[in-house]
Amino acid sequence: MRAGDDADFREFARARALTLRRTAYLLCGDWHLAEDLVQNALLKLHRVWPRITRRGPVDNYARRVLLRCWLDEQRRPWRRRERRDGVVPDLPSFTLETGISDPLLRALAEVPPKQRAAVVLRYCADLPVAEVAAVLRCSEGTVRSQASRGLETLRGVLEHTAERSA
Repeated sequence: MRAGDDADFREFARARALTLRRTAYLLCGDWHLAEDLVQNALLKLHRVWPRITRRGPVDNYARRVLLRCWLDEQRRPWRRRERRDGVVPDLPSFTLETGISDPLLRALAEVPPKQRAAVVLRYCADLPVAEVAAVLRCSEGTVRSQASRGLETLRGVLEHTAERSA
């Protein structure tokens, strides 16, 4: 990779890392895993950086790579699971504001992966339907139906949670 490409990549990574991390957290619900997903996505982007920058803006491509990294982790849960017999020793020194309440985050974790991806990208990342379709590599109608089903699942989980706590 040329020095100019390397500098461009570093600037992109600096500018987008927090946004990608927030999106990853909304997908997986774990800050540590979100950091791993962003790191994996950035590594994959770095490998192809000169080719993708020639095509234009890379934000959607970066989201697509992040989403694929997360879906890969979902497909291999046996590889990533840890035994958690005690208290996690390292607490974060700061918390990033996600702008989403804890009950909603817990409910979001119950939504199936593709529906969750559509909901997170459409409503949390505030992307238009066309961009979400480009990231998910599907039609705009599929994005609308997956987002609709995801929102319906969220409503059901939140209603069930409210009934249990009442």
